[in-house]
Amino acid sequence: MPTLNDIIAPIETAAPLAWQESWDNAGWQICPADPATAECTGALLTLDVTEAAVAEAAREGFNLVVSHHPLLFKGLKHITGATSRERIAAAAIRHGIAIYSAHTNMDSAPGGVNFRLAGMLGLENIRVLVPRRNDLLKLVFYTPAAQADDVRQAVLAAGAGHIGGYDSCSYNSEGVGTFRAVSDACRPFVGTAGELHREPETRTETVVPRHLLAGVIRALVQAHPYEEPAYDIIPLEVPYRGAGLGCAGDLPEAVPTTEFLRHIVRTLNLASLRHSEIATETVRRIALCGGSGAEFIPAAVAAGAQLFLTADLKYHDFQRGEGRITLADGGHFETEQQVLDVFYELISKKIPNFAVRRAVMPSNPVGYLSGLR
Repeated sequence: MPTLNDIIAPIETAAPLAWQESWDNAGWQICPADPATAECTGALLTLDVTEAAVAEAAREGFNLVVSHHPLLFKGLKHITGATSRERIAAAAIRHGIAIYSAHTNMDSAPGGVNFRLAGMLGLENIRVLVPRRNDLLKLVFYTPAAQADDVRQAVLAAGAGHIGGYDSCSYNSEGVGTFRAVSDACRPFVGTAGELHREPETRTETVVPRHLLAGVIRALVQAHPYEEPAYDIIPLEVPYRGAGLGCAGDLPEAVPTTEFLRHIVRTLNLASLRHSEIATETVRRIALCGGSGAEFIPAAVAAGAQLFLTADLKYHDFQRGEGRITLADGGHFETEQQVLDVFYELISKKIPNFAVRRAVMPSNPVGYLSGLR
């Protein structure tokens, strides 16, 4: 039987915790046992951690709940059952149920919340709307010329060297390295202890996403012939377009704006759809951000989108399109519920025949009443 960590591993591979926003609290919320050794009896998937979800997991004999929204954003000062969060925490601990959340890290992941929503709506050429900042590093290392190709390939295989649609990207220049082994414990790969040595070396420069750096350095050290490989890690100001919040894409052809709004309603099975004044007669480029995304309206405009789909827009937010872009609010739950399919596929693909299911009780706290006269 897989461990709790085995079940979570494919989620963290697709959406590393390093991608969560600074204010977020993704990851383990409650874990009554060591996730590295505790066997997982089943996983229940839910957008929000509710009392009903924990009760359902307990009835099914599942000891893991995977959610999108974290149960805990701030620490609990006491657990007395006075609030639903306290009751949920107490019930989970009492039943030995672990709770894990993948929130803004899954929002930022390619193939995550926003890319899945874009695919559902039929968008093509999908790309990140707001790339992550301070996540890209330059790695510079020096290798004896004869071993440079092997070491470089090991580094690239570990995840370095991806720029846009290209991989194996590096810059290489030739030079001469000097060193002298001054300790009796040194066993230099080339040269003689106590003597200054000059070695033809290759300087290799490449890029590494921050979340892959540890693994790339391990690969470098393991593949390098020197006892003490020399390398530099340099932060880059350029955005990391491999991950980020929101996304933009294009429809195969332009369609009337009102028709696409109806398409959103049908695709997401919405009870209602709020939208701003129609800015353009037709739309082709669409930007979107599942959940609360009003702050990305300027980014949607800059991306050349004619329509921006998100949720939780306030009254004055609908005026921010200023006749340049149509703004649509599809609801927070409705624009994020596809994340459960992402969780399901990640876990099932990694561990086939494992007991994983979506919660029966919906967790949408918003109800709709229509037909009033």
